[in-house]
Amino acid sequence: MSTAILTGQPVPGSSIEGDLRSLGFEVRVAADAGDAETLLARVPADRRVAVVDAAFVGHPHALRLGLTDPRFPLAAVPGAVTAQPAGRQALTRAMARENSEDDSAAPAGGGLADRIAAALDTDGAEVHRPELGSLVAAVPEDPQARNEARQAVAAVDDEAVRLKSAVKARDGFFTTFFISPYSRYIARWCARRGLTPNQVTTASLLTALIAAGCAATGTRGGFVAAGVLLIASFVLDCTDGQLARYSLQYSTLGAWLDATFDRAKEYAYYAGLALGAARGGDDVWALALGAMVLQTCRHVVDFSFNEANHDATANTSPTAALSDRLDSVGWTVWLRRMIVLPIGERWAMIAVLTALTTPRVTFYALLVGCAFAAAYTTAGRVLRSVTRRATRTDRAARALADLADSGPLAELLARFARGVPRHSAAYLALAGGALVTCSALLWGAGWQTVLCAVGHVLLSAAAVARPLKGPLDWLVPPFFRAAEYGTVLILAAQAKVNGALPAAFGLVAAVAYHHYDTVYRIRGDAGAPPARLVRAIGGQEGRTLLAAVLAALLTAVQFKVALTVLAVVVAVLVLTESIRFWVAAHKDGAPAVHDEGEPA
Repeated sequence: MSTAILTGQPVPGSSIEGDLRSLGFEVRVAADAGDAETLLARVPADRRVAVVDAAFVGHPHALRLGLTDPRFPLAAVPGAVTAQPAGRQALTRAMARENSEDDSAAPAGGGLADRIAAALDTDGAEVHRPELGSLVAAVPEDPQARNEARQAVAAVDDEAVRLKSAVKARDGFFTTFFISPYSRYIARWCARRGLTPNQVTTASLLTALIAAGCAATGTRGGFVAAGVLLIASFVLDCTDGQLARYSLQYSTLGAWLDATFDRAKEYAYYAGLALGAARGGDDVWALALGAMVLQTCRHVVDFSFNEANHDATANTSPTAALSDRLDSVGWTVWLRRMIVLPIGERWAMIAVLTALTTPRVTFYALLVGCAFAAAYTTAGRVLRSVTRRATRTDRAARALADLADSGPLAELLARFARGVPRHSAAYLALAGGALVTCSALLWGAGWQTVLCAVGHVLLSAAAVARPLKGPLDWLVPPFFRAAEYGTVLILAAQAKVNGALPAAFGLVAAVAYHHYDTVYRIRGDAGAPPARLVRAIGGQEGRTLLAAVLAALLTAVQFKVALTVLAVVVAVLVLTESIRFWVAAHKDGAPAVHDEGEPA
C-alpha cells in the first residue's frame, strides 16, 4: 500500500483523508515539517509515498493524476508531491534541505509539499506535472479563498472529466466518432468491477481469433460473424487503453501486450480470410501475405522516421510548416487522418467487406488502400527529410541500426566498407533490395537469384558501415524489410505448390514479430534484442540469402518444408526471448509506459 503524509490536521469539512484512502493511500498525519521528515524515513523504501498539504482543496481525479500515475518516479500538483521508489532518494534530499533552512532563508509562501516540489526542480529532478485542465488543485490561504476553491470544485463534474480524458487525445475519425463515445463507458464498467487493461487486451485478442476462425469457415454466415466479431475486438482494443487512462493502470507488460496483440489479431485475421477463401476454391494466400508485407513495411516507415527525428536538433522544414498549417483547418485534420488508413478505418473496411463481399475483394481493397496510404505518408516524410537541416544524434543512429536488423554477414563485411560515401546508405539499401527482389521475379528459384542475393548482402553491409545519420537514412530499415519479405513472397509464389505460401506467411509473421518487438523495446528505452538472438536468426541479409539458396537447391515441395521449419525455428527463438524479456522487465519493476503514438 502507498503512504500519504498529511502536513498538519485537515481543515474541518475537508475530504482530503477520504480522497487519499480511496486512491489506495495509507494516511499519516504530521504535526510539522520535522515530523513529516521522520514519517517519511519510516515508510518502507519499496512503497510510493506522497506529501500532501492538509489544506488541499481539489478534485479527487486531480489527486489521482498527480499521485498515482505509475509512469513517473516523481510527480506533483499544487499542494501535493509524490515519489515512487526510484524517486525516493531525491524526495528525501529535498525535504531534508527544506527542513534545514532557517526561517529567514525559507521561501516565502507555499506549503511544504510545494516547497519540496520547487526544491526538486532546483535539483534538476524531472517532476511530472499533469495537465489538469478544468480540474481544481489548490491550497487556499484564507477562508474566502477556500470557499471559492470549493465552489470551483462543485462547478466541474470530476467524473465527466475523467471519462473524457480516458479517450486518446489523437485518434482516427472512425474511432473518435463511432467507437469512443460508448467504449469509454465500457472502460468505466470494467474499472468498477476490478478488471485490468491486460485482461481486456486478452479478451480483444481472443475475440479477433474467433473472428479469424469464423472467416476460415468460408461460409457467408461465417464471413458475417467474422466482420461483426472483428469490430467487437476493435471496441475492446480501444477499451483497454481507455481503461488504462481512466484508472491509470499503466505497465510495461501491458504496453507490450497491447502493441503485439494488435499485430497478431490483424495478421491472424488475414490468415483466416485466406483459409476461408481456400475452402471456396479461391487461393488468395499471395494477397494475404502481400497485405501483411505492405502493412508491416508501412509501420516500419513510421517507426524509423519517428526514431530518426526523436531528438534531432534544428528539426524544421517547409513541409512540416505546411502540415502544421493544414492541421489548423478542422476538416483537413480528419481527412488526413483517414487517408492514412489507421487501424480503426482499416478494420472497419475489412469487417464490412468481409461480411458483404469475398476475401479476394477484401484483400484487393486493403492492398490498394494501404498502398495509397504508404505512398502518401512516405512521400511527405521524404519531403520533410530533404528540406530540413536536422542534426541527428548518436541515439537516433543506434536506433536505426537496431531497426535495420543486420546479421553476422553484414557485421563482418561492414568492417571492410568504411569508405562508402556519406549519406549513401538509403540508396545502397534500395539498390540491394531491388536487385534481389527483381531477380526473384525474373529468374525465380535459380542461381542468378542467389548471386543477386549475395549482392544484396554486400550492399546491406555497405549501407550500415557508417552511422545512419543522413537525411534519408531512416529509409534503410523499410528497404531491408521490403527486400526480405518481398523475396520470400515471390519465391514461395513461384514454387507453385500447395502450402508454400502459407509457410511463407508463417515465416514472415515470425520475422515481423521480431521486428515489432525491436521497435517496442526501443520505444520503452529498453534497447534492442540481444545480439545473440539477431545472430541466431541470421539477420535480414542472412535470411534473404538463405531463402534464395534453399529455393535454388531444393525441389518445390522440399522448399515448402524448409520454409515451414525455418518459420517454426524463428518463431520459437524470438517468442521465447521476447516473453522472457518482457515478463522479467515487468517483474523487475521497469518504468511503466503508455505510448499514445500515432494511430496504427
